[in-house]
Amino acid sequence: MIRLWRRGAEVIGVALFAALFAVFVVQITARFLFQAPLPWTDEAALILYLWSILWGAAFICREREHVAFDLLYQSMPPAARRVMALLATLLVGGLLSWALPATLDYIGFMRRESSAVLGIPFHWIFAPFALWLLAQVGRALLRLWGLLGPQWDKHL
Repeated sequence: MIRLWRRGAEVIGVALFAALFAVFVVQITARFLFQAPLPWTDEAALILYLWSILWGAAFICREREHVAFDLLYQSMPPAARRVMALLATLLVGGLLSWALPATLDYIGFMRRESSAVLGIPFHWIFAPFALWLLAQVGRALLRLWGLLGPQWDKHL
């Protein structure tokens, strides 16, 4: 089941990136071939870029695939790495959890404003940030659960 969800997230990510590429090609063609820039392409490319990056970071890219500077962490024995992982996960997960209500409130507030050219309400444009935030809080909870369980060494 998880594999099916993951595949669905990848398909959506690919569709977002393909749409971004298509808009980019339309933009370049209109600007340089026809000398008639299209204002909507700039806005659509920006929105699609934002969505594809946040979607990928929330649902496609695993924690181990993110760039990390972990020289000190990797040099520690497993018990010390467990403590460091617990503290880091509590700190990051706690801060993101603390930011979640205000973020959702702000995104709801942005419903009043729309993008300049396409007229898309800003709460739709900023929605993937809320998805990313929720995904990170969920990942932090799962990692804490794993680090506190009997097979904690698999979560380092």
